[in-house]
Amino acid sequence: MPKIVLLENIHPSAVEVFNAAGYHDIVTHATALPPDALRAAVHDADVVGIRSRSHLDRSILDEAPALGVVGCFCIGTNQVDLATAMEHGVPVFNAPFSNTRSVAELVLAEAILLLRRIPEKNARVHQGHWDKSASGSFEARGKTLGIIGYGNIGSQVGTLAEAVGMRVIFHDIEAKLPLGNARPYSDLASMLAEADVVTLHVPGGRATENIINAQTLAQMKRGAILINASRGTVVDIDALRAALDAKQIAGAALDVFPTEPKGPDEPLASPLIGLNNVILTPHIGGSTVESQENIGREVAEKLVRFLQSGTTKGAVNFPELPYQAPAGASRILHVHRNEPGALATLNSLFAERNINIVSQQLQTKGPIGYVLTDTGERVGEDVVAALRRHPITVRCELL
Repeated sequence: MPKIVLLENIHPSAVEVFNAAGYHDIVTHATALPPDALRAAVHDADVVGIRSRSHLDRSILDEAPALGVVGCFCIGTNQVDLATAMEHGVPVFNAPFSNTRSVAELVLAEAILLLRRIPEKNARVHQGHWDKSASGSFEARGKTLGIIGYGNIGSQVGTLAEAVGMRVIFHDIEAKLPLGNARPYSDLASMLAEADVVTLHVPGGRATENIINAQTLAQMKRGAILINASRGTVVDIDALRAALDAKQIAGAALDVFPTEPKGPDEPLASPLIGLNNVILTPHIGGSTVESQENIGREVAEKLVRFLQSGTTKGAVNFPELPYQAPAGASRILHVHRNEPGALATLNSLFAERNINIVSQQLQTKGPIGYVLTDTGERVGEDVVAALRRHPITVRCELL
């Protein structure tokens, strides 16, 4: 039975999925662990499940020889060294769909609140003021929403925004099929100049670092609103503060930050603290009961499918092989260096041992190849040991 280690208070729905599949050796941790404790926790784990705070870097992965698969119970996978995981033959799965609705609802709610100046009005009532002025307060209906990054969440935000009467435009580096009446803009500056509300839904990394900066903020429509519920590194916070002070931007909402507190009792350090036209939330875009339950199930089901059949459909760092029911007496999972003759070498080892191949799937990605082989005869551990010894092998498992 594989050992499964789940960190960061992953929803119990994940454990339910594992138990239903017959996997009961499960260790859970309520929080992320310091590096040394994390290293010890995953050292002998076959499966590791994390959220955003646990970082599986090379030093951790190199000391987890049993690790066969990782599940990120969230959208992002930046907390995992994906290249090293691939080198070790470890596929990484995530949940790109399950919290889409939760994030989209938060973004639309924040857009409406800021258009109506609710954060400021709320604060003034608490301070003893009864300001009923309509100055600077607007309906969402008829306003233009500009979406940067028209993926799973961005497109859902657009659909919800149209339902309340907003016009939707978007910019994406890839061609995307517009939903509803959304219109694509190939030029970011043109989109920024038209949008009353700009919302970001892009991945992290160098390509998107500080894409909202002094220059792009100046390109935005004066008095527009900025929302970021994607990655903290995509907005230059100091430039945003300057744009707010200059009233170039009427308001902002941020759910993610370049540097976030490590625990619930650590305060956020940000130049945006105290501004009554800024909504700051503690990275809770996907933190609803519904989304966390859905994420638990979605990722656990992917991990179970891998454990039971070797299927890697949806892996973010690995050759993707779709589900195919086992067709023989044994199934061998073989990860190898992507070199000419790799499959022939593998099959020669089977032929030398008079093992008949019933079915075989192969896919490659970058430096590795991945083969699922169903055999007519039951394969013993001696065959797997021989395959593991071969220089071309990265990882080999018998289901």
